[in-house]
Amino acid sequence: MGQVRPARRKRRQMAEINVVPYIDVMLVLLVIFMITAPLLRVGVDIDLPDANAEPLANTGESIEPLILSVDKEGAWYLNISDDPEAKMDRSDVQALATAALIKDPERPALVAGDTAVEYGDIMQAMAALQLAGASVVSLMSEPPR
Repeated sequence: MGQVRPARRKRRQMAEINVVPYIDVMLVLLVIFMITAPLLRVGVDIDLPDANAEPLANTGESIEPLILSVDKEGAWYLNISDDPEAKMDRSDVQALATAALIKDPERPALVAGDTAVEYGDIMQAMAALQLAGASVVSLMSEPPR
């Protein structure tokens, strides 16, 4: 008689992925985004008026609009300048807006005025953009709260 071999059990391989390092990475990314998101706010602090108006039609192009902001003191800021948060002289705004609109005449022109600004200051900003070559000047507002 021969030797009797014990029955061999088949061992199945287990494929597991350890997800703990991925969770750690996701938590670190979440904390980074939570810290940096408030810092990404760009532009001048303006309290836009509320209005129940339809948004402008999107032309599908990714052209940055020309936004002339007027703060509550009446200072002007242009979003395409070297420093969008620096006050600009009205003649400098006129020259920079003219150059931008000559380069791209279809660029949308917007005026963002604070609610505390006088109507005359907003009209001067709109007139400056029209003199610079904007065919249509629109006013920015926020949806009603």
